[in-house]
Amino acid sequence: MPERDEHMPGLMAERDGYIEGVPCWVDASEPDPAAGAEFYGGLFGWELEDEMPADAPGRYFMARLRGRTVAAVGSIPEGAPPTAMWNTYFWVDSADDATAKVREAGGTVLMEPFDVVESGRMSFVTDPEGAPFGLWQAKEHRGAQLVNDPGTLNLNALNTRDVEGAKAFYGAVFGWDTLDLSPGPLMWTMSGFGDFLEIRNPDLRKNMAEAEAPERFEDVVAMVTPLGDDQPDTPAHWSVIFATDDADATAAKATELGGQVIVPPFDAPWVRMTVLADPQGATFIASKFVPENRDLGG
Repeated sequence: MPERDEHMPGLMAERDGYIEGVPCWVDASEPDPAAGAEFYGGLFGWELEDEMPADAPGRYFMARLRGRTVAAVGSIPEGAPPTAMWNTYFWVDSADDATAKVREAGGTVLMEPFDVVESGRMSFVTDPEGAPFGLWQAKEHRGAQLVNDPGTLNLNALNTRDVEGAKAFYGAVFGWDTLDLSPGPLMWTMSGFGDFLEIRNPDLRKNMAEAEAPERFEDVVAMVTPLGDDQPDTPAHWSVIFATDDADATAAKATELGGQVIVPPFDAPWVRMTVLADPQGATFIASKFVPENRDLGG
């Protein structure tokens, strides 16, 4: 499909699988998943359908946009803290092997690998600082089928107080490196990801060069957001960034639907973004690609 102006040229919107170490899926755990589904349907135009059997203890609303899966809203797992939050999952070839790497690198295993019917096999873990994330070994469910378009996943960010420790951990588990875009953000990169994307879009590097994208930007898989002293009560976590064609309108719509604007829309390098919370408290970011902001300070 043709590229859209709302995101960096070259970042193709359609996906059919990922490679190991790349964020591939997000879902929200909510005390009232039906209410959460109603909010996000109104905000992003998602069509949501509960895919759990009627007698199942929890709900799992699969979200689709233009017929393609983009995210989900589900019940909080039994035994987990009753806190609404967005979860990030990384594609792995073997959930068992990746879980072992997490443990060896100093992380904690919250849920040992288990099968999710015919959809895949997964585990849930944390890094050494306590930021939780999922490991997803795909079977029938091959992650988000649409990304980087308005209303879909655009990027994931690790919020951390220990950047050097995070570099060591995620380097050991996924083979990640970093790309410093000062005065912009620090990005996680993975060698070979650009090659993977270029298979579907042979003009990827050419388009990025024409847009004056930073060198190695094609290998970016996620972002680093350092937590400052002004956030003493904020735990390390993975945040979810959704693309939007209008950050200001998205913030206004979230408020109209009962959500909260945590950080009003502001300009940053390459983007205009806003930090929001849904009515149950799960936070997320909405971001519009703004190429004329490329030279803004951090």
